[in-house]
Amino acid sequence: MSNIPLIQRVVSVFWPSFLTSGAATGGFFTLFDPLDLLHIAGLPDISRMGVYTIGFFLFWSLTATTCALTCYFQRPCHRNNGDVTRA
Repeated sequence: MSNIPLIQRVVSVFWPSFLTSGAATGGFFTLFDPLDLLHIAGLPDISRMGVYTIGFFLFWSLTATTCALTCYFQRPCHRNNGDVTRA
């Protein structure tokens, strides 16, 4: 296991994903109107702010997943009897 404290590992995933999701939300909703998306998808009436919020959290979960996978795959591997195993 890593010597990095748990809180630092959690922050290293959620902070960059928070910043990236903010930029992604801004870019996405600059191009697409939330009310048009609701109309096209046939979803119930939700306010613009509600759609922005849902979009932000969807982008945040997507980017947090990619950040977490990046941290996971950065862990070093070592060889043991010719087999590659996780440290």
